[in-house]
Amino acid sequence: MFKLRKFLKDYILQLIIGPLCKLTEAILELMIPLITADIIDTGVKNGDIRYVLSRGGLMVLMGALGLGFALVCQKFASIASQGFGTKLRNGMFRHINSLSHAELDKIGTPSLITRITNDVNQMQLAVAMLIRLVIRAPFLVIGALVMAMMIDLKLSLIFFAASALIAVVLYIVMNKSVPYFKAMQKKLDRASLVSRENLSGNRVVRAFDKQEYEEDRFNKSNAELADISVRAGKISALLNPLTYIIAQGAIILIVWFGSVSVNIGELQTGQIIALVNYMTQILLAMIVLSNLVVIFTKAAASASRINEVLDTKPTVTEKTTTDIDIDTNSPAVEFKNVSFGYLENGYALKNISFSIKKGMSVGIIGGTGSGKSTLVNLIPRFYDANEGDVYVFGNNVKEYPFGQLRGSMGIVPQKAELFSGTIKENMLWANKNVTDDEIERALKISQAYEFVSKFPEKTEKQISAGGSNLSGGQRQRLTIARALVGNPEILILDDSSSALDFATDAALRRELGNLEGNMTIFTVSQRVSSVRYCDIILVLDNGILAGKGSHEELVRDCEVYREICMSQLEKEEVGI
Repeated sequence: MFKLRKFLKDYILQLIIGPLCKLTEAILELMIPLITADIIDTGVKNGDIRYVLSRGGLMVLMGALGLGFALVCQKFASIASQGFGTKLRNGMFRHINSLSHAELDKIGTPSLITRITNDVNQMQLAVAMLIRLVIRAPFLVIGALVMAMMIDLKLSLIFFAASALIAVVLYIVMNKSVPYFKAMQKKLDRASLVSRENLSGNRVVRAFDKQEYEEDRFNKSNAELADISVRAGKISALLNPLTYIIAQGAIILIVWFGSVSVNIGELQTGQIIALVNYMTQILLAMIVLSNLVVIFTKAAASASRINEVLDTKPTVTEKTTTDIDIDTNSPAVEFKNVSFGYLENGYALKNISFSIKKGMSVGIIGGTGSGKSTLVNLIPRFYDANEGDVYVFGNNVKEYPFGQLRGSMGIVPQKAELFSGTIKENMLWANKNVTDDEIERALKISQAYEFVSKFPEKTEKQISAGGSNLSGGQRQRLTIARALVGNPEILILDDSSSALDFATDAALRRELGNLEGNMTIFTVSQRVSSVRYCDIILVLDNGILAGKGSHEELVRDCEVYREICMSQLEKEEVGI
């Protein structure tokens, strides 16, 4: 938890004044039993109404002051805790965006969402309680013990014994419940994962009529979370009855032995009342301490999960933020003996080498899992090669700042991802200064203008999150247009026309063909028709470059490519 204190550095004033206000309130609260005793032993005993009223007025004044100090503390606690939570979320979000794909794959999206929401909320609560109660509760316990000793040293031994017993109960209960609180966060991750999968894949669930199966899966995950919560709750529920039994037993002993002292004249009735009040204060403070232990235990578990994210270092980092010189006469993209593997799953690419000149069109084809998407993900440096080097315009991709490298590329991912907002706002991602004419040109090239022009709002048409109010083909065409708007030097189309019909796909390829010469285009596809007219075709088979060349050369010399062609085209179309 202490690692996160840097997010509190702007709230030092609140962290100092807030607890001091609570400390002042606690001092006033400790004075109340003494005034009560004085009212009973002096005012009531002597029948002095004026004395009772004056002391009563003093109690009201002290109560009002205590309320004022409590409200000031509450405000400062709110400012500090909410500010801390905001800065922590911002810091986590910023750090998550700096992580490479490998780290994001390892932690997982559902877990990251839980950590940036639920876990940060736990930390906010801990900060608020730190300011409001961490000093007040222990001070009340210690102060009540001191006051009891001042009234009667012998009877104060009951206080010490009761406090020790309550502390033992707190320790045992917390020691048993801490593992459950840690496990709860992991179960919450699992429930978030199931929920996210179900909601994002809702159409698939309905298509396969798997609603009941998904409900059972969610119920099981939810039941596991509930079971852990109930177990922790059962143990924590022992706190109140056990502490009350100890405290009430102590009060009985105080009254019993105190009455003897009153009878022999060692103590007065008001002092016994004060001792009972102090015992009650200790009880309430101990209960607060037990709740604080629960809160800080949860916070410690959350802090550990947050620190796990913040301590994760990106494996892909930039050496400089200053643009470097490029050689436009060098190959646009060059792979030299590149091998790459995901975590411990073995190599997805093995010893890949090829060179692509500027302005060429490149087709990448192969079976499912052959490494097509992995290969193009190495060009913008989403991952770093385990072996070998990737070059863009004569420079190793590791030498580029991210902005320059990725700014020179238009990337259309396998999954068409749009963001909530207007079509125009989505088009401005590559370059916020593009004109309407440039957007229209990109829409026409991507074959998206046909349906966008039919919307009454045109490019001001609102898109739902993920583009859920558009068809798959429409989403793909808009993501292609978004990549083209920036007029990139290298365009990467990762199976981005899979939802398009053959006529639209052919029209798109025809328009992209007109861009060749100025733009280097990589087209990843499982369709032979999408890559057959590319200048060079790379054929991947289980991570190995099985062939490279034109369609005619590969049909003649590459068995893997020939088999793919024969599975999709007639003999005459293949050219055999």
